[in-house]
Amino acid sequence: MGRDIVIRGPQGPIDAWRADPPDHAAALGGVVVVQEIFGVNEHIRCVTEGYAAAGYVALAPALFDPVARNVELGYDEAGFARGRQLVGELGTERAVGVVRAAAQALQGEGLKVAAIGFCWGGSIAFLANTRLGLPAVSYYGARTEPFLGEPLRAPMLFHFGGDDATTPPAYIQAHRDACPGAAIHIYPGAGHAFNRDVDPRHFHPTSAALARKRTLAFLDAALR
Repeated sequence: MGRDIVIRGPQGPIDAWRADPPDHAAALGGVVVVQEIFGVNEHIRCVTEGYAAAGYVALAPALFDPVARNVELGYDEAGFARGRQLVGELGTERAVGVVRAAAQALQGEGLKVAAIGFCWGGSIAFLANTRLGLPAVSYYGARTEPFLGEPLRAPMLFHFGGDDATTPPAYIQAHRDACPGAAIHIYPGAGHAFNRDVDPRHFHPTSAALARKRTLAFLDAALR
């Protein structure tokens, strides 16, 4: 269902994984899928294809391309270390710039567009809302707090694991205080990365299924 494409980024070409719905003419909108720190890997490609199966044109840009191409990292200590290094080298501004390029590519096809991000990408999805005006969904974004002074410009949905040590209750409360218009859901028994179905250490299937149901309802309302 998905395929590799290249989009025009702010500083050169950006690779992306694109998946289209069965009936492209009846697409419900566009979705920019914002990766974790591990690159556009198997999990992100599957997530992208899942949103295409639900009726959306889904595009996952390779956010690290401005500093390193063809990045697919494992969920081990080396992968975490390299991912964090690349996040630092890329910086927030360039990450948001890549999301902007992906959104513009979809908007150029006449689609209304939302952003959905995971982990680090969840925090970048929040900035796609505040800085780009896109409806956005943040899954367990643990790097958002420094940016909570930026006002929302579109509908916003947050998913947090109830047992996620990276997003403790005070962190979630800060989101409630700063974003009173956002929908915030907490999933008891779920930890960080509860949607990552390729990683049995973190995957929490009941929470992932409920979060997806809520996300699809959110997209239907925001992109209708």
